[in-house]
Amino acid sequence: MDTVIAAFENPKFGRQVGELLEGAGVAQVLPCSSGDQVRRLLQRQGAGCVICGPHLTDGPSEWLCGDLPPSCLMLMVGPQHQLDLCGSPDVFKLPTPLRREETLLTVRLLLQFSRRMERALRASRAASDQREIDRAKRALMERRGLTEEEAHRRLQKRSMDEGLRLVQTARRVLAELEQGRPDPSAPPAG
Repeated sequence: MDTVIAAFENPKFGRQVGELLEGAGVAQVLPCSSGDQVRRLLQRQGAGCVICGPHLTDGPSEWLCGDLPPSCLMLMVGPQHQLDLCGSPDVFKLPTPLRREETLLTVRLLLQFSRRMERALRASRAASDQREIDRAKRALMERRGLTEEEAHRRLQKRSMDEGLRLVQTARRVLAELEQGRPDPSAPPAG
C-alpha cells in the first residue's frame, strides 16, 4: 500500500483525511503538523504524496515543496482564497469543503503519477550507473590493455572482494586511474 503524509495544523482535520484514505484502502497515512516533521518522516520512510493545509505549525506549506524528493508530490487542501496565494506550479490544489470521491480520485492519481516518476528516476539512475561502468571498462581497456570481457571480470571481482556495488567499484577505478595510482585488483607483475 502507498504511503501518504497528512500534514495539518489542525490534527482533527488530518485525522479525517487519514480515515478517508485508509478507509477506502488508498494509502497508509502518517499524520503530522509541521514541515519539520514531514522532512523527518521523509528521511525515515518515503511517501508518494504529502497532503497538507496552506499553513503548518512552523510556516507556510509552500516552503516545504522544494524539500520533497522528486517523486513525492504535494497536494494542498484548503479554502480557495488561501490556495490562490500559493504561487508554486509544483503544488496540486484541492479546495475545501472536500468531496469524498474527488479527494480519493485526486490522491489515487497523484500516487500513480508518483510511482511512474519513481520508476523513471530509477531507470535514469540505472542508465547513469551503466554509463559509469562502461567508462571504467573503457579506461581499463585503454590503459591496461584488457579486452572488454577482462575489464568487466576485473571490475566484478574487485566489486565482490570489496563488498561494493559494481558502479561504486567503477567510480573507484576511474578515480584511481585519473590519479595515476596502480589498479589494486591487477595481478602482480611477474
